[in-house]
Amino acid sequence: MAMTKRKQKAALGPYGKLGQTINELDERLGIAKGGRTFMDKIFPDHWSFMLGEIALYSFVVLLATGIFLTLYFVPSGEMVTYKGAFAPLFGTKVSAAYASSVDLSLFVRGGLLMRQMHHWACDIFVGSIVVHMMRVFFTGAFRKPRETNWLVGVNLMILAITNGFLGYSLPDDLVSGTGLRIAYSIMESVPVVGTYLAFFVFGGNFPGTAWVPRFFVLHVLLIPLIILGLLGGHLALLVRQKHTQFPGPGRTERNVVGSPMFPVFIFKTTGFLFIVAGVTALLGAFTQINPIWQFGQYEAARISYAVQPDWYMGFLDGFLRIMPSWEFVAFGHTIPLEVTIPAVIFPGILFNIIMVWPMLERKFTKDNDMHHLLERPRDNATRTAIGASVFALVFMMFIASSTDVIANYLHTTLNSVLVAMRVLVVIAPFVTYPIAKRICIEMQNWEKAGARKTVNLVTRTADGEYLSAAAPEADDTHHESEAIAVPTFLVEAASTSASTGVRTVER
Repeated sequence: MAMTKRKQKAALGPYGKLGQTINELDERLGIAKGGRTFMDKIFPDHWSFMLGEIALYSFVVLLATGIFLTLYFVPSGEMVTYKGAFAPLFGTKVSAAYASSVDLSLFVRGGLLMRQMHHWACDIFVGSIVVHMMRVFFTGAFRKPRETNWLVGVNLMILAITNGFLGYSLPDDLVSGTGLRIAYSIMESVPVVGTYLAFFVFGGNFPGTAWVPRFFVLHVLLIPLIILGLLGGHLALLVRQKHTQFPGPGRTERNVVGSPMFPVFIFKTTGFLFIVAGVTALLGAFTQINPIWQFGQYEAARISYAVQPDWYMGFLDGFLRIMPSWEFVAFGHTIPLEVTIPAVIFPGILFNIIMVWPMLERKFTKDNDMHHLLERPRDNATRTAIGASVFALVFMMFIASSTDVIANYLHTTLNSVLVAMRVLVVIAPFVTYPIAKRICIEMQNWEKAGARKTVNLVTRTADGEYLSAAAPEADDTHHESEAIAVPTFLVEAASTSASTGVRTVER
């Protein structure tokens, strides 16, 4: 007897084919219990928590656009005669990598959009990681039990910066080639093993041709896989240890107040994914970045004015510019301190201190308690002052990466700008520390610090007289709906429907 469509639909149960598919998976993989727990996970509501999501979704854009670019890019440093459609280059000797990058940008449909989206997504990815790490630092979210996740985040930041530099270098244009020359010199400046290290990475003397396929493999395969693994570990730790939250009504060290993964958070975060992708697409479509066809093929004897690396390498480039010409000679060897100190020693010290900061703070404060509530930056004046002073130091180095542009804009000598930046780099952290600490202490003593100021209302009477009176105070109280407790465990199903196979679970 043939079944009608209505009877066929009824036979599938209330959840239709989707429920039947999930039931099939549950019978084989046991996903129901874990899936229910995951869907009930609570996410606190605060704008600063979106910074990590920006990093995650910009990485998704990076992967999608990177796959497109990989299909057209030729990872070869061999010199060829350009015979493409870009007339200014026709008949000239360029590397295969540069020729394919130019053709990809100008003559592949959607190629320039993909290239610029990829570049912008990288800048956003690194920037959101840095700002996210700053939020974690200033609010104390790295404290016990989240030290491991802090280490994962720092390593993600280092890998993102490294992979950004590798990708920026692959087109083999004049600007990226200058950065590669600096990178080669930095490797050579490492005491004892510098020459061996540079030859090992670049496959010989600079510029050479072996570095292009090597950097390509690192950029598209090895480092992205490591980043994917660290991201998975980061999210797994987040789910396992629960999310931190700011103090507020109903929030304690033993609970999490917010929106559940399903149905609230999953739709919010999916919309945010589309926003990040859309903004990146708009930047790629309307904001030019890295026009390599204007720079030309890299040649060691050429250099361009006003050449700066991507922003995340600015502090390194700035420190190299302002470092005095010092060197150390002993036992027949020369150590160029003007390169070793700013490009090897300083980044090593900086990133290692950042890594071990949770342990250092715990040691000096004797704080071994578990922390799930965040601190406002003003509540820990010393930590905030230290973070602000380090930020001032790195920011001054970043400004120093534009010494030539500053000198030209101010119509002064480059040497005077270098001297000024050396002074500012030294004094900026020492001036920032006491100011930041004093501001935090003052804000601790005033409960309404940060609230909106009361304004005056000016009214005019029928006689033309103007009267001024204080406006009612703004209600800055954060109002929330009443929190509903989420079950902490699941009870095994007492029965199973024979017709649909859908399990009944008591909450």
